[in-house]
Order: sequence, then C-alpha cells, then structure tokens
Amino acid sequence: MAELIKLTKSELRIQQNRLNQLQKYLPTLQLKKAMLQIEVNESRQEIAHLEDLYKQEYALFESYGALLSQHLAVDPADAIQVEKIHKRIENIAGIEVPYFEKISYQPFEYSLFDTPPWMDSVILGLRKVLEGRVKIDIAHEKKQALEKELRDVSIRVNLFEKILIPRALQSIKKIKVFLGDQQLAAVSQAKVAKSKIETNKRLALLNKRAASEVNHAY
Repeated sequence: MAELIKLTKSELRIQQNRLNQLQKYLPTLQLKKAMLQIEVNESRQEIAHLEDLYKQEYALFESYGALLSQHLAVDPADAIQVEKIHKRIENIAGIEVPYFEKISYQPFEYSLFDTPPWMDSVILGLRKVLEGRVKIDIAHEKKQALEKELRDVSIRVNLFEKILIPRALQSIKKIKVFLGDQQLAAVSQAKVAKSKIETNKRLALLNKRAASEVNHAY
C-alpha cells in the first residue's frame, strides 16, 4: 500500500530530514555488512582448517586400533568423560560469538603398572580427537551467528537502498512539483489580478476623460 503523504512544506521538511537520516546511517550499515562478510569468509576457512586437523588427529588415533583390540584393565573411553566445555564470548561487529578455550574432564586415574606404556598416548589421542570435534562444533556456532547477522544487515541495507531512500526521494520530488505548481499558479493568478486592476484603472481613466470631454462640450 502506497504511503500517503501531505503535499505541504511541513511534510517536505519531514521527508528531507528522513532522507538525510537514511543517507547518513546507510554507510554504517554497509560497513557492517562488509565486515560481517569478511568474518563469515574467515569463519568458513577456519572450519575447513579445523576439519583438516581433525582428520589428521583421527587418522593418527586409528593407528592405535590394533592395540585397543587387546583386553585392557581400563577403558580409554573413560578418560574422555567431559565435565565442562569452556568457551569465551567475544563481540564481533556488534554480535556475541563463541570461541573454544578448553575441555575439563571428569577425574580419571589408572595404574601405570596395570596398563601398557602406550596408554598415555591413546588417552592423549582420544582427547585431541574430541577436542578437534568440539572446536569444529563451536566454529560452526560462530559461523551461524555471523551468517544470521549478515542476513539481517543485508536485509536492512536492501531496505534502505531499494525502498526507503527511493521512496523518500520520490515523496520529496512529488511535494516539490506540487508546491512548484501551486507557486506558479499563484504567480499567474497574481499577474491576472494585476492585469485586471491595471485594465480597470485604464478604463476608469478613460471614462473619466470621456466624462470630462462631455462636460466641456456642454
């Protein structure tokens, strides 16, 4: 539905102020959009890098497969029972995004005498694989938050560029044309009125002269 505007000087000032505000704020939105796009691209690269590292750690851990098939006094899986995943929150382009810090594990102890010497390496490998997976998940959280904000800002930029600013410009043009037509009509009416007054004056003067000549004739 088209916006109804008043064709008045007051409305013209309102529309001009609105246009100034929109044009002033648009560069800020455009800058934020550009920053978010860079962050999203970097986030995608970060995920790709983390996934490569995860594959390397997982491949290394798989090399322990034959060893883990042995009967063991302890289950290495007990060493990766997560107590808490620690994340820090940072502000990027006005939104909060998560970053991985560390993983706290539930207490796990085993006897060095009852377990083979490679158990430490297995546990370390397991934890690296888990940590790699958690880093990827948190990186995805970060990317999703950035992408959502980028979509929202892009919508606002498009709204400004394609709707609000063109609409304000069109309204200003419409009001100016109307006020200009009114002013032109007023000038024309004033000229017509002035012409009539002058004509009436000339007629009155002619009538006066004619009357004077008639009086002299008598």
